Amino acid sequence: MTVFSIKHLAGGAVAAALLAALPGAGMAQQKFVTIGTGGVTGVYYAAGGAICRLLNKDRKAHGIRCSVESTGGSAFNINTIRAGELDFGMAQSDVHYYATKGEGSFKDAGAFGDLRSVYSIHPEPFTVLARKEANIAKFEDFKGKRFNIGNPGSGTRSSFEQLMGTMGWKLTDFSLASELKADEHGPALCDNKIDGFFYGVGHPSANIQDPTTTCGAKLVSLTGPAVDKLVAENPFFAKATIPGGLYNSNPQPTTTYGVLATVVSSAKVADETVYQMVKATFENFDEFKKLHPALAVLEPKNMIKDGLSAPLHPGAVKYYKEKGWM
Repeated sequence: MTVFSIKHLAGGAVAAALLAALPGAGMAQQKFVTIGTGGVTGVYYAAGGAICRLLNKDRKAHGIRCSVESTGGSAFNINTIRAGELDFGMAQSDVHYYATKGEGSFKDAGAFGDLRSVYSIHPEPFTVLARKEANIAKFEDFKGKRFNIGNPGSGTRSSFEQLMGTMGWKLTDFSLASELKADEHGPALCDNKIDGFFYGVGHPSANIQDPTTTCGAKLVSLTGPAVDKLVAENPFFAKATIPGGLYNSNPQPTTTYGVLATVVSSAKVADETVYQMVKATFENFDEFKKLHPALAVLEPKNMIKDGLSAPLHPGAVKYYKEKGWM
């Protein structure tokens, strides 16, 4: 009798569990994904938020809930994806390239064989901003000045180190080489703690707009033999121009070079998850382009090939083939 009761209870518990699972099946299957971005005033954070917003619109249908995380930037995002702690991340095309090759800041960890491309988005010109009172006419004028080189783990920092190496400069050529994060360099410039900074970012950016408006900061062109050499030798770099009048106190166009922002993932992330993210972006493409001014110039045919060094994720390929783009 006792044995029957136990069996009966166990069977009832299983039946109850099955019944409980049925109405909330969608809840049970809900998947949480996170996109690693950059500083909250940069375009990465805005673009990541835009992608999540579109993916979350249909979460009742696909069961995926997306959140955006402010991080230390490109290299940090790729390393965190590698560790299995992020599903997606934004990364400069040069950092993306070095991760696939195990070069640059990835030399010690080695090539990240499971890195996968999803698509590229906006161009990111390397942007140099100077304090108005520092009287900087060209980049070389920063010698002996206080300059922010970017935080370790950011794409900005690794790109700046490459530029320095090509120019034959050392950090000791500056009176101060600060390592402030992107959200900190504008206020530091206006507070006279630094004379300038280098930053890879899509335009227009609040990060550049704030110091140009607050303290009349000036954009400085990045040109010359070192830049020409970097662009000629590296497929992920291209010449770029920041239009005149885009920012207060800067009526002239600024000539520079830069990279593309890319969205990356890992081969370990489920094909269906990547497929749904890509689908959400391109099925709502007009809305996506309106979510930030830097996204307004995007063309799908370029996004699926430009700046992508790692193989495309199979989930992304599935969607691009369905659209006849591949």
